[in-house]
Amino acid sequence: MTLKRVLLERIAHSGPMTVADYMQDCLLHPEHGYYAKHEPFGTKGDFITAPEISQMFGELLGLSLAQSWLDQGRPTPFTLAELGPGRGTLMADMLRATRGVSGFLEAAQIVLLEASPRLREVQAKALADFAPKWINDTSELPDRPLFLVANEFFDALPIRQFLRSGTGWSERMIGASDSDDLMFGLGTETPQPALEHRLGDTKDGDLVELCEAAPRIIQDTATRIAQHGGAALVIDYGDWRSLGDTLQALQAHAPVDPLDDPGRADLTAHVDFEVIAGSAAIAKCRHSRLTPQGVFLERLGITARAQSLAKELGGAQLDALISAHRRLTHPEEMGNLFKVLGLFPPQATPPPGLEP
Repeated sequence: MTLKRVLLERIAHSGPMTVADYMQDCLLHPEHGYYAKHEPFGTKGDFITAPEISQMFGELLGLSLAQSWLDQGRPTPFTLAELGPGRGTLMADMLRATRGVSGFLEAAQIVLLEASPRLREVQAKALADFAPKWINDTSELPDRPLFLVANEFFDALPIRQFLRSGTGWSERMIGASDSDDLMFGLGTETPQPALEHRLGDTKDGDLVELCEAAPRIIQDTATRIAQHGGAALVIDYGDWRSLGDTLQALQAHAPVDPLDDPGRADLTAHVDFEVIAGSAAIAKCRHSRLTPQGVFLERLGITARAQSLAKELGGAQLDALISAHRRLTHPEEMGNLFKVLGLFPPQATPPPGLEP
């Protein structure tokens, strides 16, 4: 049985489902879910994340967090965590780059938040020398200083979608068509207290997305940072405040209809960084200015790092390095689309590369 058939039968029994429930099943269904069956990363997968483009990305993130650790007095022990570690490439690059920071790796206890058993196996091989610990939820993070990275994690969290009508909102739902296909529809118009603040910047017919999981995840991490020290780097595509339909599906590096082939394409949505910043503030944790990824990486010295690597390269390898640098930093590539938000304790300064 396909996931599409599973969902159609559920809809026939229980009625239309929210976009959030649909995303949850498409990505994490234990038998038919995307992460249960597919290799999503790299040239043979459906998309390429920044760590897969170049080692420079993970190296610079690792050094930024390591400098924050030094600035905060080298707390020992501390948690070095990643949310959604993919194949472990980013964490491996961070650990390699920070070997020269005296005491950093010795004090670090690696914690990975990963829901996919298959990806946990891949991460275990990539990080075999560091004995990582896996958790299922951010509530399991230890109560000690936390230095954390979340790269393209929040964009994969399920979202709900609401269409404004007057002071009410109709939720976008997924149901079944007469031809037994999945289709979008609208639920009953109701007030939505969680969207009260959006009445001032939206009009009738505007669509607003709501990620209900993000605030708790951020408050879990931000509380530990505020109380025990540390820092977090959240890197994702999106902007300060979301507006419009940003749900997208990628298959073999090309966009496809999100409803066409559930479980066989990656589903994501743009991140609302205002929600992340506000959730951190509730936990009494400070946040940096939202900064384009290209600006952040240039401040950390990615061009100098690329020039250093280029001295040992030629031909196709040199071309690949130049292409990777451009892709990570250029405004027309990932440089402006992806943003970086830093979290840090009230008495500390932002991680290097960011401004308060």
